[in-house]
Amino acid sequence: MPSSRPLSLRPRTGALALALGLALAGGLAAPALAAPKAEVSIPYQEFTLPNGLRVIVHTDRKAPIVAVNVWYHVGSKNEQPGRTGFAHLFEHLMFQGSENYKGEFFTPFELVGVTDQNGTTNVDRTNYFQNVPTTALDMALWMESDRMGHLLGAIDQKTLDEQRGVVQNEKRQGENQPYGRRISAKLYEALYPADHPYSWQTIGSMADLDAASLDDVKTWFRSWYGPNNAVLVLAGDIDLATAKQKALRYFGDIPASATLADMATRIPKRESDTEEVVPDRVPQARIYRAWPVAQFGAADGIDLQLFAQVLGGSAASRLDARLVHKDRLADGASVSINDAEISGTLVIMATVKQGVDPAKVRAAIDEEVKRLIADGPSAEELEQAKTSTRAEFVRGIERIGGFGGKSDVLARCAVLLGKPDCYRDELKELDKASIASVQAAGRKWLGVGSHTLLVQPGDKPASSLPETVRAAPATKPAAIPAADPRFKTVASDLDRSTGVPATTSFPELHFPTPQTARLSNGMQVVLVERHETPVVQLSMEFPGGFSADQGRKLGTANFAMAMLDEGAGEYGALQLSGRKEALGAELSSNASLDIASVSLSALTDKLGPSLDLLADVVLRPRFDNAEIERVRAQWLAGIKQEKARPQTAALRVLPPLLYGAGHPYAIPFTGTGTEASIASLTREDLVAFHSDWLQPDRVRVIVAGDTTLKQIVPLLERRFGDWKAKADAPALPDLAQVARPKAPRVFLVDQPGAIQSNIYVGELIAPTGDAGTIDFDFANGVLGGEFSSRLNMNLREDKHWAYGSYSGAGNAKGQRPWIAQAAVQSDKTVESLGELKREIAAFASGATPVTAAEVAKVRAANTLSLPGAYETNSAVMLQVSSDQRYGRPADYILQYKARNDAMTPALTQAAAKALDPDALTWVVVGDLSKIEQPIRDLKIGQVQVIDNDGKPVR
Repeated sequence: MPSSRPLSLRPRTGALALALGLALAGGLAAPALAAPKAEVSIPYQEFTLPNGLRVIVHTDRKAPIVAVNVWYHVGSKNEQPGRTGFAHLFEHLMFQGSENYKGEFFTPFELVGVTDQNGTTNVDRTNYFQNVPTTALDMALWMESDRMGHLLGAIDQKTLDEQRGVVQNEKRQGENQPYGRRISAKLYEALYPADHPYSWQTIGSMADLDAASLDDVKTWFRSWYGPNNAVLVLAGDIDLATAKQKALRYFGDIPASATLADMATRIPKRESDTEEVVPDRVPQARIYRAWPVAQFGAADGIDLQLFAQVLGGSAASRLDARLVHKDRLADGASVSINDAEISGTLVIMATVKQGVDPAKVRAAIDEEVKRLIADGPSAEELEQAKTSTRAEFVRGIERIGGFGGKSDVLARCAVLLGKPDCYRDELKELDKASIASVQAAGRKWLGVGSHTLLVQPGDKPASSLPETVRAAPATKPAAIPAADPRFKTVASDLDRSTGVPATTSFPELHFPTPQTARLSNGMQVVLVERHETPVVQLSMEFPGGFSADQGRKLGTANFAMAMLDEGAGEYGALQLSGRKEALGAELSSNASLDIASVSLSALTDKLGPSLDLLADVVLRPRFDNAEIERVRAQWLAGIKQEKARPQTAALRVLPPLLYGAGHPYAIPFTGTGTEASIASLTREDLVAFHSDWLQPDRVRVIVAGDTTLKQIVPLLERRFGDWKAKADAPALPDLAQVARPKAPRVFLVDQPGAIQSNIYVGELIAPTGDAGTIDFDFANGVLGGEFSSRLNMNLREDKHWAYGSYSGAGNAKGQRPWIAQAAVQSDKTVESLGELKREIAAFASGATPVTAAEVAKVRAANTLSLPGAYETNSAVMLQVSSDQRYGRPADYILQYKARNDAMTPALTQAAAKALDPDALTWVVVGDLSKIEQPIRDLKIGQVQVIDNDGKPVR
């Protein structure tokens, strides 16, 4: 499971996200504004139990939910060379039930409608978090306390082997990607000495995972996983008195372990710059340049983060300006900081444009780093960086739980610095930072001592490189250290033999009633007021997304929408990015299967000028030829990256196979089109799309957040009221009905050297607007929509051949694509295909009937989560937008709940018949030298090998 980055006071991450789910979802600026002074406060109270458990309580009554967040101050840095991966392995083991609860940890939570549930491990800590209805808090605390105090009796060799296999497939999945996990391992191994705990990967080495014995892992747990090494944060619909009573009852009788000593700061002093070239099966070279830098909480940590933000933390940064816009040497550049407990790591990443000498990119990076150190940031750059950093933090703490939510912020500060409100210090340092202090931080940390890693396109994937194996200690695991004598237990009246506390009542669902208005030109405005956070979310949604490419060049819709914010009104591309950053606004434009949209997230006190920027982007995009050529080059490089990544390679070829030539949906679901179509796009094509499809009489403006109709309507009227509709706008595309194939089909895509096979299987079902949609989606929850659904329980938890296996259907105006998928270890490809085929057939036919328990679980997951599902403005906005798009009534969510409540095994089984096991289309991306013939021998359908453009190979 992924590691968390809880605080938002940092530059953007280096990875460039590919829009896998987008298809089915629904120079500097003028003088920058001062950092907004919106109130940023997370009031808390705390107490410590006699056994050492620190409990932090934050009250937030906006939704009837409580975030339960447990952080153990135990991470991979506490491991020994040769015994790596234990902390992460235990994260998995602690989801496997406990001595007083036999079964998957997730199951009781699914039955009460949990949201935002996960567990993560990083170098410094392991955490577990979930949001539960207020009435289910006893259940959640019972479960968390049972695995803290009563776990080891439930761990046997079978459980260890099962989760070891799951973790190893998680590791394979991370390595079976271009620029994958092995590249990150190389970087950290070079930066940190072999005995430094940040030199090895949190997930561990294959050799260490293979060697881990039952005694090893039990000794690891007994040594450190006591309440005195943990922090429990309860945030949301709770008060201090309730928290004290419940924490003492559920956790008070758990004995302390030894107290894990804090590690001293250890930032390597590197005497020279080093470099390494690593081959990988990738379409472009990529440069990573990294330094060990200040640890979390360091005095100059915020100054260093601001330095990184100015250097490469945004689309207006210096590296973007130089490498991407001016010299056109790279398709993307970024800077990220991982400010961990005993050392930080700053990483510059640049993806080299094809045909460019990487040495030129490296030289340009060096020049920009040295220039920023020599001159410092400008006043405008510094204020922009401050504003965007603060705004990002404000948006994160709208939530009580999950990654970067309020409970996460309090927990991280408490665990790593001992001070739950350390974020206040960070914000003060942010306000206080000066040109001189930022310059000094850069000079101090980004001198001699960097490591440069150049990933060069090669014939073999980086996963084929030998993994660093550290010799295990000669001795057996150390004796379990004595428990800390300072801590005592308190007797509890809790009888754990009676099992998990039952949750018998649940909060009622209250979805806010949208308010509506129209501008003078007829534009529809829908508002949901939400005043808890000083942020306004707005989306302008137009019909005609990827499907509007019919009769045009594939990718026109998405490319045209992407160009809207690459220069508009008086702003060029860089100036527009700088203006967004100066306002602390987030503004994006894109397309999905049926819609084109422009979205804005604005700070309340900057709403007016943020709407000015929105109006420029919607009404006055420049479509500058120079910017079109720059974005085109990035786009073409992105298509090559999609083809190199197995998941996106499958999503490119599967839709045309499902829908057939000529259908509006017979396109790569990434929305990027083809290399030929993008290469042929002209400015006239983009202007025509904008003119045809962005029309005021077709747009819906959805607003959620800190405003009122009285405020927002005049602001929108002033900017859009005189916008006139085009008389000859094109009609929406005809979404013809597509017949299913008469027999199963199997398409194979070669990924030489792959260590996993990515399996996708799909077929078409009725559109979102169909009367049976709720029933089918409910039924899919039984098959593959939940963690404990059939597919995941089979391939992950039972067979441990995959890190996960799920299924689902996105929303669409036309027939929806239902897709199931799993990334499985290569040597289990055929067996996994067989299991998926068997599970789908047994589900659809009723050979394995839907049970009452499965119905109860899916019903609970779908309905009991609803009162807490609309905690954020964006969640409310997305629901209202979806209801508007598909013509649903204002109380649709209540109708949805009612239908889910009425579902029975018989109704669910009837809905399952919408799938036809004899009409499935399979796509498998893997090393065909290993898997092709065995798949042919399986005879699950006619087999054809295709390339990553979907064309037959032989």
